[in-house]
Amino acid sequence: MLALEWLKNAHAAMDRIEATQLENIKKAATLMADSIEAGRWVHTFGCGHATIPVEEMYPRIGSFVGFHPLCEMPLTFFTQIIGQMGIHQFLFLEREEGYGVEIMKNYDFVPQDTMWIFSHTGINAVNIDMALEAQKRGMKVIVFGSAGASAGKTTRHSCGKTLFEIADVVVDSCVPLEDASVPLKHHYDKVGPLSTLGFVTMVWMTITTVAEILESRGVKLHIHPSHNIPGDTTARERLDEAISEYKKRVKVL
Repeated sequence: MLALEWLKNAHAAMDRIEATQLENIKKAATLMADSIEAGRWVHTFGCGHATIPVEEMYPRIGSFVGFHPLCEMPLTFFTQIIGQMGIHQFLFLEREEGYGVEIMKNYDFVPQDTMWIFSHTGINAVNIDMALEAQKRGMKVIVFGSAGASAGKTTRHSCGKTLFEIADVVVDSCVPLEDASVPLKHHYDKVGPLSTLGFVTMVWMTITTVAEILESRGVKLHIHPSHNIPGDTTARERLDEAISEYKKRVKVL
């Protein structure tokens, strides 16, 4: 049953993350905790399906204020497939050098911020633009992706480097470069990608570590609560408090 083969592959990827990436996750989480403790942001960015981990982390029940999504609609919403904002336009834009530079002009970043980028292959120009521009502003850059499997891939950016070569901290998703993991008997291409599962697994391993670090430092977390639990009479109050804190911080952007 191919469902079980995909599940086996998914478990294997998560096991590799656990076995090899805990130290790097702790390094990344420490930089993020420093930004949030300073009252600043961890800015999050990805293209295509690499925006799914960005959208997963905040606003989200069980996450907390400090993560700021940079979601560009033409790089995010491409589910129309054809026509306006279709796949062809998306593929062009994510490979177009200079687009990320223009995105970064829209915000006021400071060196206390952290840039967190998701990219499976690490070769596309817009992600590299974002990383280089972040570093020019004194920010630390954290990259999550299939770093080991992407070794030797040629960058699509004139800087001559991949995203993994630029980053201050890299966390490897431990996913195969082709992403899809389940072969079919009569087709060349496999089905059953793993990168989203790898990204989301690492997101929550990282964010829980950030929470652990901040709590150990005595920092109050503005957690997004569940407001669906019977008998929890203060959930809306806690939600309003979290949103107020987010609003206060976002004014500086």
